[in-house]
Amino acid sequence: MPYLPHSPDDVRRALETIGVDSIDALFDELPSELRDPAIALPPALDETALMAHLRALAARDTATGPNFLGGGMRRHFIPAVTPHLALQSEFVTAYTPYQPEVAQGVLQATFEFQTMMAELTGLDVANASLYDGATAVAEAALLSVRHTGHERVLVSRGVHPETRAVLATYLHALGIVIEVMDLDGGRTPVPASLPGAACVIAQQPNHLGALEDMSGLAQAAHAGGALLVAAVDPVSLAVLKPPGAYGADVAVGDGQTLGNPPAFGGPSFGFMVVRQELLRQLPGRLVGATTDVEGRRAYVLTLQAREQHIRRSKAKSNICSNHQLTALMATVNMAALGPQGLREVAVGSVVQAHRLADRLRSEGARLALEVPFFNEFVLLTRHSALRVRSALAARGVHAGVPIGAEYGLGNAVSLAATELVSDEDIEALVSALRAGGELERSEVHHG
Repeated sequence: MPYLPHSPDDVRRALETIGVDSIDALFDELPSELRDPAIALPPALDETALMAHLRALAARDTATGPNFLGGGMRRHFIPAVTPHLALQSEFVTAYTPYQPEVAQGVLQATFEFQTMMAELTGLDVANASLYDGATAVAEAALLSVRHTGHERVLVSRGVHPETRAVLATYLHALGIVIEVMDLDGGRTPVPASLPGAACVIAQQPNHLGALEDMSGLAQAAHAGGALLVAAVDPVSLAVLKPPGAYGADVAVGDGQTLGNPPAFGGPSFGFMVVRQELLRQLPGRLVGATTDVEGRRAYVLTLQAREQHIRRSKAKSNICSNHQLTALMATVNMAALGPQGLREVAVGSVVQAHRLADRLRSEGARLALEVPFFNEFVLLTRHSALRVRSALAARGVHAGVPIGAEYGLGNAVSLAATELVSDEDIEALVSALRAGGELERSEVHHG
């Protein structure tokens, strides 16, 4: 029985105050067909029958089979120890560690996360995670505006379209101008000058899989008084130059690939790492190490520039939720793999992605771009991306993230390969593409 806090007399007095006769009258503005629509529900089931029905529905999800999906989320090897430790009840049920005397475990794990992300990106200070990769990019743009005093943000078209949409949502209400930098040959050209820009945002590798000239972009940004925000794939940093080494001021990204399964789209977490100079502009919170009254090492929340803790107008971010548990998954995962293990994951991805690309070329397929890539590339197709993906799924292969029309590539899909992709998986994809008419040795159709 639901708990209803308002008595009939409470409701009557409220309606009299508003000046209506009934609660239903409050919804008169809605069309009648929307207020109480007829819903065709099946007959009620008992618990046993209902559970059987739900299991049958769940069985229709085909999560197994060769997987070449990318576009921001990918499958990587996750040691069994990662979920075993991260999903201990002490972590799963932990609340925000405001009281250090009872939250040393969570605080230490968060401190380790910050340390690992700083080492991975080659920058000075990491926060305790953010909501996801897209909001991390938007928060980095706001950080850049605060730091430089400029209200113009340049973002490469190589940044994921969904991330750019989130960025536009964040900045629209503030009147901050966003300029999209078009690609040339699938990569972001280094601009000659950047007067009045707060930052340049570029993704490495970019949405088309291509590796960008991040050093050139950093030099151009700094020459114009702007910051470089690098949106990076954290796994790629085990083999690619880290943001701190090519002059990035802020490194952001999505941490899903660091120990969290794709899980049909989430949850994941965002990260942000900055130069020491930008410490006071960090959104979210920061865990620091100190000593207690007995001289023992201890951990506390050192910086909390959120609207919960300071005056709203001075808050660096009004998002009060990060993804602590999924960030903890990444921490355990990186500790379990170690630097060498993470490098093996990255190298395995590079090897299998390039093996896939070579195999497709041998079948007469064409890549949209012949440029260096990490573990993802764009394949030109004869048919629409939706048709290609559906045809592959019908043959048990999960592949083919559509590439938007804004890139001018015609019919195209992105393919990703990780260390989990076997040679047999590659042959299964090739066979499925051939069966779908994508690998006929004839001219690729565009449009």
